[in-house]
Amino acid sequence: MMPRILVVDNEAGILSVLSTLLKAEGYEVVPTRESDKALEIVKSDEKFDLMIFDVRMTPVSGMQLLKVSRELRPSTAVIILTAYATVESAIEALRLGAFDYVKKPFEVDELLITVQHALDYAHTLEENRDLKEQLGSRYKFENIVAESVAMKNVCQMIERVAPTDTSILIIGESGTGKELVARAIHGHSRRKDRRFVAVNCAALPEALLESEMFGHVKGSFTGAMANKEGLFEVANGGTIFLDEISGMSMNTQTKLLRVLQEREVRRVGANDDIKIDVRVIAATNMRPETIIKNQTFREDLYYRVSVIPIEIKPLRERVDDIIPLVTHVLRREIPKGGTIPTLEAEVADLLLRYEWPGNVRELENAVKHALAFSDGNKITRAVLPQKILGAVSMAARPVVTSADGSLKYRSLRGFLREREREYVGQVLAHFGGDKGKTAEALQISLASLYRKIPED
Repeated sequence: MMPRILVVDNEAGILSVLSTLLKAEGYEVVPTRESDKALEIVKSDEKFDLMIFDVRMTPVSGMQLLKVSRELRPSTAVIILTAYATVESAIEALRLGAFDYVKKPFEVDELLITVQHALDYAHTLEENRDLKEQLGSRYKFENIVAESVAMKNVCQMIERVAPTDTSILIIGESGTGKELVARAIHGHSRRKDRRFVAVNCAALPEALLESEMFGHVKGSFTGAMANKEGLFEVANGGTIFLDEISGMSMNTQTKLLRVLQEREVRRVGANDDIKIDVRVIAATNMRPETIIKNQTFREDLYYRVSVIPIEIKPLRERVDDIIPLVTHVLRREIPKGGTIPTLEAEVADLLLRYEWPGNVRELENAVKHALAFSDGNKITRAVLPQKILGAVSMAARPVVTSADGSLKYRSLRGFLREREREYVGQVLAHFGGDKGKTAEALQISLASLYRKIPED
């Protein structure tokens, strides 16, 4: 069955061109200049595989149509047309759920490719949705464990942006899994069969970083004994991941901005430019507004690399992921056919109450540490890293009086946690120890309840 497309644009000429182009490609097109009529169509049961809306329309704008379509037709892809493309409008459209946007006047090939990608994306989403229903409620995206709402949102963003060529900025503390998210985006993009090249921008001095990224010619500096391809050239056709981009010098930032604007690189010491086709995914462990305000990061470069920002919350803010992550690491580390050890209840409680300053990376190391010292099919308190035991113990410590009679106070966070655990204990007792009913009454997840249950 041929794909069916709704096209809405107030301009008769644009509407006619779009209809002609799409029909010539074999699509069934339903065109209309009346945006209020389009709103009724969107609200109806009429079936469409794709909808294309112009932004500037009256009496109903393209953004309004987009909002309604995402609410009523979440599986139908939407493309936004705009002659007023700005970073802000593009981000807003994509945040509201648009698959992509196309600037007027548009290139015919660009438009048709975007339409085909949108239809492929919608078809993939439908297949994924069927698969998820078969697998149950747990939301997993490749190697990304996502039980928390925050990580489910990240996975949804990956699905949405992967088929596009839009630049992405991943924001998150060290150890949250920024490169894992970048690789997932690449692995579900049209570039998945080409190279994924990662560069740690904070780990190399300025001169070496420029040479690594852009390449150099023989004799351009001491030690340049031969011509060398830069990583942008190596990644041509694929994806380059610029990790910790905020660690890049201002001079290198200026050269990177030119590469992104012109889509070409010039090797150090060369006079000629080399055309490239590379998708850029960047990452930083610092808040972008902070480094821009401190004038350590170019604002124009920020807007170039962060057309779509994806924020990964620290592990302490997504407690629902902790135990599933532990299980994931255990399964990965235990040889095939081996017995996966279980966690004692006390261990699960300690892991859920620990702050995890090193995030997922620290959790992985803690599990490996526990496995190395475990001698049975259970992971007990005794094999956990001392850092975790000490930190959780300090958080639970009451106010005490020192030898000289002065008071030693613990943190307000520790005090509030104790009061919280007392209340949770009362509710748990009310339900006779039934954790499921207790979690439901407290309106929290079962994993969060385990974290809050009072210690014996």
